[in-house]
Amino acid sequence: MLKKNLALSAAFAGVAALLLSMPAMTTAVNKPATKLANDGRAKCYECHDEVKALKEGSKHAKLACTVCHSKLDVHMKDPEQNKPVTTIDQALCGKCHKNQLESFYTINREGGARKEKGTPTGRSPMQDKLLAPYGFTFEHNEPRGHAFMVIDQFAVDRFQGGRFQFKDGWKGIAKSGKTWDVLEDKGKDFKLKESAMAGNPTCIQCKTSDHILKMKYMGDKDPKAKWDRTSNVVEVAKDTNNPLGCIHCHDPHGTQPRIVRDALIQAIEKDTKGNIFAKDGKTDLKVISFRDGFRKIGIMKKTDSRMMCAQCHVEYNCGGGSQWSDGGKVTYTDQRTNHFPLKNVLQLLKHYKELDFFDFKHAVTGARLIKFQHPEAETYAGSVHDKAGVQCHQCHMPKMRGKDGKMFSTHGVIKPKQNIKAACLGCHPKSTVEEKQYEMESIINYTKGKMRKAEYWLGQLIDTYAAAQRMGVTESVLAQAREKHEEAHVLWEYWTAENSDGFHNPGLARESLTGSISASKAGVKILNDAMAVVEKSEVKK
Repeated sequence: MLKKNLALSAAFAGVAALLLSMPAMTTAVNKPATKLANDGRAKCYECHDEVKALKEGSKHAKLACTVCHSKLDVHMKDPEQNKPVTTIDQALCGKCHKNQLESFYTINREGGARKEKGTPTGRSPMQDKLLAPYGFTFEHNEPRGHAFMVIDQFAVDRFQGGRFQFKDGWKGIAKSGKTWDVLEDKGKDFKLKESAMAGNPTCIQCKTSDHILKMKYMGDKDPKAKWDRTSNVVEVAKDTNNPLGCIHCHDPHGTQPRIVRDALIQAIEKDTKGNIFAKDGKTDLKVISFRDGFRKIGIMKKTDSRMMCAQCHVEYNCGGGSQWSDGGKVTYTDQRTNHFPLKNVLQLLKHYKELDFFDFKHAVTGARLIKFQHPEAETYAGSVHDKAGVQCHQCHMPKMRGKDGKMFSTHGVIKPKQNIKAACLGCHPKSTVEEKQYEMESIINYTKGKMRKAEYWLGQLIDTYAAAQRMGVTESVLAQAREKHEEAHVLWEYWTAENSDGFHNPGLARESLTGSISASKAGVKILNDAMAVVEKSEVKK
């Protein structure tokens, strides 16, 4: 169970106030209607048979459509021109699911304050050197809770020059809730020194559910879509008011577990039998298309939080870049800027070469490098816990008792290493908290040791490359060293983006990081051998 001293977010007070101020739901919520025709569902079902299939027979079967949709009378007069207003705010779900909503906005201060990765105690102490000149070097933080996922994406020195700041200064760092209650826009002319102009609409899709009805499947352009991959990122940001919503993982019509992230649905559909979630050649996912393909959702028969969490906790490409083949630019008009590989670290270099995409060139070596996101899902796939049938929610969303005495899955998403009893002892009842803590910390410390060694040798490779270039080593040799840099980078940087410090899959972490060390050493040797030849020829002269 979560420790008692977890403090409630100040934002939840605002959410609670919103709940209390909302008009009471229709009778269909508290006293479900007994006749279908009386609450308008039958009329809606005349056009929306896919909604009927989801809704009827479910726990939400007798909720009137007006609970979540308004202006239906106008919509029915001209369905194409007048879309209904759809409420997807978490507060609406929170009227019935109060414990879940409250836990979502609970701040775990024991988890630590926001922290930069590129510091001596961060996950990537040498990131400024190894990722130069990529925008993440200006500020790249380790994650906080889901309640902060939009706020922390916008209030960071790499996003639009730092123009979005906390309204209350650093006092606002612990506030969560609606984005523009916490942040303010300093304006287009505001730019902090040592900041970057990064940010794109695809990335924002992951952090919020606000745009699910405003963007077409895959973020493609469409006259019916308010936003697409090429939209102005500031305008999209200012239209983003809520963090990840309930509807990302729970179908509001029928309560079925689901996924909505378009690139994940696309990746699974491309390989239904062999993707990382498939069992015995099958994936428990039924894809349903809405509005003639404008959006798709994936419905599951049973909860599979590996898939649900993989909507965000996965390596994906969301930015522009270049092509391996010819160096040509890849812009946001290209669907490669919304792409989920669903491959682990040992497969990704080959995958991106075949996709013909890389993110940036290193400032010193010119090596073509990939910047990874948060590949927890593909790291976990095939691990000891995955093979045992353990899913994400069992460790990160354990059952706890609410103030009303009812058991529920906490939606605060805990860190198991700080909540061993809740996360681990249910499956390991013979162990103690201290034993599991010791084992977990040992795995993490071991992996961090390999990460530091991989960083050291990547640094050596970069420095040796610079020396070889100054000495006049031939381009053919430098090209060999760049290839080793590209390989070593992928095998290292993946683990600075993955958030478990190796615990999700210790064996994969070791294989990858030692592979990085080996590739860097090989690159250093290639360069040193070439410099020795140059030096010998200079002596003869």
